[in-house]
Amino acid sequence: MNRRESLKAIGLATAGLMFPKTGVNFSGKEETNFRFCLNTSTISGQNLGLKQNIEIASRAGYDSLELWIRDIQEYLDDGNSLTSLNRYIRDTGIEIANAIGFSPWLSDIYETSERGFSQMRVEMDMLASIGCTRIAAAPAGEFEHSELNLFEAGEKYRRLLDLGRETGVTPQLEFWGSSPVLFHMGQIMMAAAVADDAGVRLLPDVYHLFRGGSGFESLKMLQGNMIEVFHINDYPGGKPREEQNDADRIYPGDGAAPMNQIYADLKAMGGVKYLSLELFNRTYWQQDALEVAKTGLEKMKQFL
Repeated sequence: MNRRESLKAIGLATAGLMFPKTGVNFSGKEETNFRFCLNTSTISGQNLGLKQNIEIASRAGYDSLELWIRDIQEYLDDGNSLTSLNRYIRDTGIEIANAIGFSPWLSDIYETSERGFSQMRVEMDMLASIGCTRIAAAPAGEFEHSELNLFEAGEKYRRLLDLGRETGVTPQLEFWGSSPVLFHMGQIMMAAAVADDAGVRLLPDVYHLFRGGSGFESLKMLQGNMIEVFHINDYPGGKPREEQNDADRIYPGDGAAPMNQIYADLKAMGGVKYLSLELFNRTYWQQDALEVAKTGLEKMKQFL
């Protein structure tokens, strides 16, 4: 054995002592754990009601659900209770991964923003009682100025994170591609940096990344659980970005989005990723809800 071979053998032996064969990922990065989620907007046009939407997601084979606050409130207004809803969810065996609400917490109108924080507290408490630990924090409500102060937005988001720790429901910072004030991935990344909080969670969406002009390369800049929920959908090619709206969303893989790249970047991040199918397609709303849910799940899984 020559000198080079001897050094190589010693190095390998030392590595074997330091790193026994335990299946450890030596890159230090956690494997990505994908879970498939149905946002009930996808079958909301069928008007089946909250409990049947939950049942359809379970029958179609999803791991989890994204509910809408308005649907939960309608369920309560019909004389039902959060206790009965929680029991039904447990019996169904499906996880409630996230919820969609429209609290105006980010508004630059002080009174509106304060009302939004109060609304968030009520909604977070509601979600905690049914075992949901996340809520979307989107740019809903009215704004006095056309440009958002991202330093103030980051400070408000940090305040929302504190509220989330009190209630056990973490706000997922979301942007809307058609929003006049918060429409770009770069904006929520800056607000997240200003928040300077380990609890920061971002909620991107394929359609919104396209609609607001963000593109998709920024996903490569994020690691770990900073993204836990990701809205999966696609958009048609050939129609100008600025002219598209939520109703244009289609099944993943049926449009122009770089789905293979998106999935590869999400996989490279590590951590848990709820891939949530969020569509508002009027054509799908005319079809059988269970078949739409099953088709959407198949379309999502094809890229893995």
